[in-house]
Amino acid sequence: MSNSSIQFSCADFTFPLLSHLHALRLIKLLGIDAVDLGIFEGRSHIYPSHIANDPAGKGKALSDQLKSEGLTAADVFLQTGAEPPVHAANTPDLPVRSHNREIFLKILDFAHALETRHITGLPGVYHAGENPQDDWKRAVEETHWRVETAKAAGITYSIEPHVGSILPDASSTLQFIHDCPGITLTLDYGHFIYQGQTNETVHSLIPHASHFHARGGAKGKLQTIVKENEIDFATIMKQFREINYAGFICLEYVYQDWEGCNRTDNVSETILLHQLLHKLLA
Repeated sequence: MSNSSIQFSCADFTFPLLSHLHALRLIKLLGIDAVDLGIFEGRSHIYPSHIANDPAGKGKALSDQLKSEGLTAADVFLQTGAEPPVHAANTPDLPVRSHNREIFLKILDFAHALETRHITGLPGVYHAGENPQDDWKRAVEETHWRVETAKAAGITYSIEPHVGSILPDASSTLQFIHDCPGITLTLDYGHFIYQGQTNETVHSLIPHASHFHARGGAKGKLQTIVKENEIDFATIMKQFREINYAGFICLEYVYQDWEGCNRTDNVSETILLHQLLHKLLA
């Protein structure tokens, strides 16, 4: 058992083929006491639009369910569109941005009732036909609004840099952190290592992480088995101990027909990775 105070969670979207209740029970059976909740429009157990008509009531109901299963909520991962470019945070479409803000306010109420203090979102994308500088500016403005609005509610808002976003590498991510004071990261090395970037480059982002997504990854493989993993978890865990990282490590294998993310045995790989990270933190 690890001597570290770092806590582990597991994503409910690791097991999308199960009912939500059964996914939660499986997470508990795996020896994990916290869950990351994927709130993705059109492709998760719970959609943002399902929450919108009664966010506090649905948050309280889910909180009660989690408690009855011996679980707590580590993070709410909000995506207002089925894919990152759909309803992106930095869309040039003003009515959509206004809708996104309305949904975000409702998710804050949901998270508060759920008794979690962390929300993850996406930074935005570059839009065809738009000036890249304008896309960047909108991303900073919308993210800053979310950071400050969440902070007023006692909640940390973070973004996940990812493949296909305006933050595909460490240098752009560090620039964004500079331009958007107060933002933290939900850090997933897989998005960087997949593109052939080095672990050493990504290590510069560790001090900015308030949440961490862990799964096996390698060059050309966004998600892979632990045996093939090229992510330097040993150094990551060492640096987490050195900075007294206080966030969760989410075991975040996913199952979807995208970039080969439907080729892993998510139960087995979650167990193996959990064991490995425990040893590295010991």
